[in-house]
Amino acid sequence: MIQIRSLITALCLYAAPMLGTPTTELPRSEYPRMQFQRTEWQCLNGQWTYQFDFGQSGMEDRLYESEGFTQEITVPFCPESPLSGVGHKDFIPAIWYHRTLTVPQSWQGQRILLHFGGVDYRSQIFIDGRQVAEHYGGAASFTVDVTRHVKAGGSHHLVVYVQDDVRSRLQPGGKQSRRLHSYECFYTRVTGIWSTVWMEPVAMNALERVRITPDLDQQQFLFQPQFYEVEDGQQIEITVRDGQRVVFRRQVAASNSSVVPAHIDKVKTWSPEEPFLYDVEYVVSDAKGKVIDRVSSYAGMRKSEVRGGRFYLNNQPYYLRLVLDQGYYPDGQWTAPTDEQLRRDIELGLQAGFNGARLHQKVFDQRYFYWADKLGYLTWGESPSWEMDWTHPVAARNMLTEWEECVERDINEPCLICWSPLNETWMPDNDQQRARLTNDLYHATRRLDPTRPVVTVSGGYHTGPTDIYAEHTYVQDPAALYEQLRMKDDGSVYTQFPGKSRAWQGECYMIDEFGGIRWVKQMQTQQEVAPEEQFWGYGKDPQSLDEYYDRLEKQVDVILSIPHIAGFCYTQIVDVELEKNGIYTYDRETKFDMERIRRIFSKDRETAKKTITK
Repeated sequence: MIQIRSLITALCLYAAPMLGTPTTELPRSEYPRMQFQRTEWQCLNGQWTYQFDFGQSGMEDRLYESEGFTQEITVPFCPESPLSGVGHKDFIPAIWYHRTLTVPQSWQGQRILLHFGGVDYRSQIFIDGRQVAEHYGGAASFTVDVTRHVKAGGSHHLVVYVQDDVRSRLQPGGKQSRRLHSYECFYTRVTGIWSTVWMEPVAMNALERVRITPDLDQQQFLFQPQFYEVEDGQQIEITVRDGQRVVFRRQVAASNSSVVPAHIDKVKTWSPEEPFLYDVEYVVSDAKGKVIDRVSSYAGMRKSEVRGGRFYLNNQPYYLRLVLDQGYYPDGQWTAPTDEQLRRDIELGLQAGFNGARLHQKVFDQRYFYWADKLGYLTWGESPSWEMDWTHPVAARNMLTEWEECVERDINEPCLICWSPLNETWMPDNDQQRARLTNDLYHATRRLDPTRPVVTVSGGYHTGPTDIYAEHTYVQDPAALYEQLRMKDDGSVYTQFPGKSRAWQGECYMIDEFGGIRWVKQMQTQQEVAPEEQFWGYGKDPQSLDEYYDRLEKQVDVILSIPHIAGFCYTQIVDVELEKNGIYTYDRETKFDMERIRRIFSKDRETAKKTITK
């Protein structure tokens, strides 16, 4: 019966809609990767079968040869989540998945790619009992070329084996709890498949990726294509459009060593105020002129940098008004229940007066970046570095490899303005291993992407190079906060751990965590609500809404009024489980007068300064 059900699901997927059109039957069935779109693909989300492997004996029991397990799970939701249909909240050291792959006959002669948006943590991929790939990294997307292992017109058994041990401290885990239950600012764990699984056919000589570098000063984009293979006479044509108008078109020989400059007359920039995007198309043809690959994309002309202690966007000083977003959902954990919810999260941030978000301790869905690009919302890319022992060499290797994959995946996003690999690295060092990892992450990130600033460590110990010196403070009293953050007579600034961190050297300086004021509103979703004393927040609770607004506004005024602070990030956009310091509830309901909230966070700096000096 299980095999028959899997075959029926696969047959339904054969008729899955094309580019970007979701089905009503499958969860999260929209096209996953909007910056590199092809028209033919299969969404593999939906009902899979699974088996927990608490004793981790499944390999010995040859479960990789399975033709179906006895229990069902809804992919792409992790087994801890309600939307998965499982809702198992205890530790899951290992889990096996199965589904049937049905490869259309029309894909004959093409390269078959199997894409995983995210699998936490170590995954081994089997087809018909044979291992075809292995991947480490719960946050990084990865692709498996299964061409040699599947047959066009045939059906195959896909088995995914996942091992996850956040308590080992050898893998990035973000905010996943190492205790049985959530506590304070640590949340429900995420095990196994948590993002869209999909499959597509491409030509053997198709594009693998294209690096897009916006060069505002020269008014050009630099396109760097990479191909799976290149044959004699192969060509690529790159077209850039402003609406219906072609502003650049050029055909060149296909090569993995070429950079194609695309000069744009009267270039239009991308910014939160005007998030203009150029449409881009890549057409690959063979020596006879036959089109073998066609990919749609987009690009934004955006420049982000730091100069003289300030953040600059498109060569203009730009004040960052960010909010902390942890990307958790009551029914999906790391996975948004719908694409519409991803868009809605950005709209909530804009409604509250923020111009962007620090994407905290999680690598976000590619669809989130797409909506941020479309709506004009700045983002910081961050790894889930918490729950990892930064001083352990194996953990460091795991971190570096995964982080490089994440940077490569999202490097073309216009909304993404800086990279932030580490958060609050305050544990004691062993033989300078933490400092070594910090330096390695900074230099590796700059090598991969020299166009964006790197916030090496957000808060915690600053022991190595960084482009933005980011500090955290949760002092609640506005007067004490001002005294803490103002520049001292000797020219020094607030450093949380002066005995552990190197001194500020004039870098762009931000307070990228503050506030966190607890305000509890009864949840609307059907969940257990913990006793109020277990709820997490910072400082003594305000006793009234008026006291909340007063404290919040005065804290924001303090930060806006201090000249050397180049921007802020408020904690946080929504409540998450026991942490009740969001602007909205966990289920994205309002807690406050949003017009008043918006006025506070979008206040002019001169107005704030006058308020402080009164």
